[in-house]
Amino acid sequence: MSQPRHIAPGATYLITRRVLRRHLLFRPDAAITQFLVYALAVSSRRYGIEVHALCAMSSHLHLVVTDAKGSLPRFLQYFHRIVALGTKVLRKWEGPVWDHEATSVVRLLTRTAVVEKIAYVLANPVAAGLVRHAHEWPGAKVDAAEIGRGALRAGRPSAYLNPKNPQWVEVATLPLTLPPAVDEDAAESFRSELAAEIERQEALAHAEVQGQGLRYLGPERASMVSPYKRATSFEVLRACNPTFAVGREQGDAVRIAAVAVRTFRAAYRAALEKWRIGLRDVVFPTGTWWMRTFHGASVTDMVFTV
Repeated sequence: MSQPRHIAPGATYLITRRVLRRHLLFRPDAAITQFLVYALAVSSRRYGIEVHALCAMSSHLHLVVTDAKGSLPRFLQYFHRIVALGTKVLRKWEGPVWDHEATSVVRLLTRTAVVEKIAYVLANPVAAGLVRHAHEWPGAKVDAAEIGRGALRAGRPSAYLNPKNPQWVEVATLPLTLPPAVDEDAAESFRSELAAEIERQEALAHAEVQGQGLRYLGPERASMVSPYKRATSFEVLRACNPTFAVGREQGDAVRIAAVAVRTFRAAYRAALEKWRIGLRDVVFPTGTWWMRTFHGASVTDMVFTV
């Protein structure tokens, strides 16, 4: 049984979804980049998702978003379905697009965690040995300097989407919003802090690549690899998939967050056991999404700070 997920309006998350068997189906060419940006723009607007960062690697997607309305599961289902169907058309691909592992959803509980994870997302192509600097990655991505004041735009792709359907607008715009942990007055300092963290992570990646005696692939060659090949770099199977992140040097924040997660899960399981024996007046903890949405279960107003 999978762990219950706490869904709270206004929460910020790092989201990662991998392609089946690490195939390079999202190779950063113009067609797939257009489709990914368009799908994300349409999906995020539909479900009230605020996008802060995006990096489409060849074998997986990274996002940092804020779930303004508490509709994250609906958004993920819709967005991932559109991406999968469009990719099957663009790549003439038979069978599943997404890996069988569940989407990684990591809640970012502090401003430090938000900065570190956005930097991680944007510097991912550097860490993977593909380009020397984050801004060189040719795929769908966010420029750190544009967060809070820029937007991505994409015309409606010709693949898969019916132009006669009004939900597929001719041009979709994806605003790049500031995370809720950052107010407008602190926007410039946030972008400066983010740029410094990207630079730090790039330096670590450079040292790692140099230490292994490797060379960067480069943006042009990265755009020309076969999308039917698979990533060959070493990856630990079934590695730990965290629930939350607090960032470096955050004192007792990890312990406090862990206690909150355990408290929510214990309350959820206790309520679920009662539900299973037919007690329909049982009250689930706040943050319960599936039971409330699909079974009409009651949810308490008591807040679990996760």
